[in-house]
Amino acid sequence: MRSDALYYFVAAVLGLSAGFLQIRIGDLLVTALFVMLCTMLLGSIRPRHPWRWTVIIGVCIPLVQLAAYLFLKEQPYRAQIWEAGLGFLTGIAGAYCGAFARKAVEELFFPKHVSRS
Repeated sequence: MRSDALYYFVAAVLGLSAGFLQIRIGDLLVTALFVMLCTMLLGSIRPRHPWRWTVIIGVCIPLVQLAAYLFLKEQPYRAQIWEAGLGFLTGIAGAYCGAFARKAVEELFFPKHVSRS
């Protein structure tokens, strides 16, 4: 079994990118779609335990907002604080959709056993 350390690092970088996107653009839809696409990609690459990609990417968004508040003195609106947590909703949908798509493709196109009649 290969190590997932590289994938955890990629997930952390994508999560920090999502947080930066949330701070710079401030649009929930753009951030939510980015989180969904990232978790979908990671869920399809590593379909075992897809919830971990949502946790890693989803936690990074509030951490980036906290860092921007502490170091850059950016004052978020109250709604932006709650929006940071909504990345978990689209993230979980993306991660499990990616994992399901990977398993469906494997079953349809690369079956492990072929029944002969």
